[in-house]
Amino acid sequence: MGVRFRVFVGEQQVPMEEELDEVDATATHAIVLQGGQVVATGRVFYRDEDSAARIGRMAVDMEYRRQGIGGRLLQFLEDEATAQGVTTYILNAQVYVKDFYAAHGYTERGEEFLEADIVHILMRKEAAGPN
Repeated sequence: MGVRFRVFVGEQQVPMEEELDEVDATATHAIVLQGGQVVATGRVFYRDEDSAARIGRMAVDMEYRRQGIGGRLLQFLEDEATAQGVTTYILNAQVYVKDFYAAHGYTERGEEFLEADIVHILMRKEAAGPN
């Protein structure tokens, strides 16, 4: 079972049919390997109506959390979006980890909402200017 299923389906009880979606086929997926094992994953995709990169399905196996892996994965996904010419990143953060995203420059937008029976908040970040 992959890291997304271990975290979202196993830990958080998200139904498997909600975890998989049509975006998976076209998104850019990233993984983090530790000792040859996939321990973290995330994806980024683009929708014309957003004019922004949507980052999502970020998951880190429990024993690898709080080691900076999630932050490096998030930066990689942002860099990938920037390479595609996108200057705004948006994501639906689970409320219990919104401080993680805030520490990486994201700000809350709008009201909290339920997604897969888990409370989320829309968060947004503008890309840094050229160095």
